Amino acid sequence: MKVVTQVKLLPASAEDGGALAATLRAFNRAANHASSVAFAKGLKRRNVLQREVYFALKADYDLGAQPAVRVVKKVCDAYTTLKGTIKAGNLGREGSKRRVRAESKPIVFREDAAQPFDDRILTWNLDARTVSIWTVAGRIKHIPFVCSQQAMELLSARRGESDLVMRDGMFFLIATVDVPEPEQREPVGFLGVDMGIVNIATTSDGEVMAGRGLNRHRRRHRDLRQKLQRKRTKSAKRALKRLRRREARHAANTNHIIAKHLVTTAERTSRGIALEDLSGIRQRVTAKKDQRTRLHSWAFAQLGTFVAYKARRAGVPVVFVDPRNTSRQCSECRHTHRANRVTQARFVCRSCGTVLQADHNGSRNIAHRGDAVWKRGAVNRPRTGAS
Repeated sequence: MKVVTQVKLLPASAEDGGALAATLRAFNRAANHASSVAFAKGLKRRNVLQREVYFALKADYDLGAQPAVRVVKKVCDAYTTLKGTIKAGNLGREGSKRRVRAESKPIVFREDAAQPFDDRILTWNLDARTVSIWTVAGRIKHIPFVCSQQAMELLSARRGESDLVMRDGMFFLIATVDVPEPEQREPVGFLGVDMGIVNIATTSDGEVMAGRGLNRHRRRHRDLRQKLQRKRTKSAKRALKRLRRREARHAANTNHIIAKHLVTTAERTSRGIALEDLSGIRQRVTAKKDQRTRLHSWAFAQLGTFVAYKARRAGVPVVFVDPRNTSRQCSECRHTHRANRVTQARFVCRSCGTVLQADHNGSRNIAHRGDAVWKRGAVNRPRTGAS
């Protein structure tokens, strides 16, 4: 299976950093030119587009032969991805309007957008922990990089392209790694996981991963952003720039920790993991105005993705089940009624009298459904574009 790993580059001088930034700008300006030609002339195939723009990219944007080829591939891949997204209908609630906009103009790349490098223009030296990379100012050799020990172990199996990314003036390389995928074992039952906003995840074992801390962190950052935006001073703008993405990083780290714990629990008990397929839930659910921010900040798709790939690396089966009525159905007698859900946190069955924490009851239903799906052999996957 393929996973990605990230390293941070440490350019030795401001000139080296400037050369990397200038290279990204040159790549993306060239990509915008190639994209406009591809759109205007309908040249979406790589070989055809390359014949049309190759010499212009070299002459007008200071690109070498291989960098020009990588630009063409980047553009063609972007149009292929856009076509697949439109075909699958994953354009959100206003899909038809977004589809018209997407098809009516060429793809535009930001000047600091990521750029793929192949082994001809990027060389790794893992022993010295350095890279040699082509830039518009010439090849820069022996650029140090830093990463975790786990990332170093993964890099030994690196294959294919690596993406150069610039964030807040810092440079990163994101590499694709081939790792051996263990054989998926036969599970002895399933660990059901109910995902929510108040409680990020609740398992069928009764374990609750509360979202109180994460929601408080988001609320604090939202209030701080509003306060700084009202000031409209240069120092406030600098503070906003410094704080951006901090909330997203904290949420992703929380989801990583939860996903790792869930997979470890399932692996230790020889069970699979059953998750709800929540694709399109933001379009289906009508929320009150004061709840919309919480709903749209809910990173359920990210948590599901983290669980799925970590479980795959551990050989733990994962199934996605229909979430309908999991909160209204009794996990003991299967009686389903909306009155069973007394409050957000309390479930009382009107038929057999079972009293449970509501999310715990829901996770037990998810576990039952996961087991049924596995036994039928209808192992499914969530639809793309769930978020």
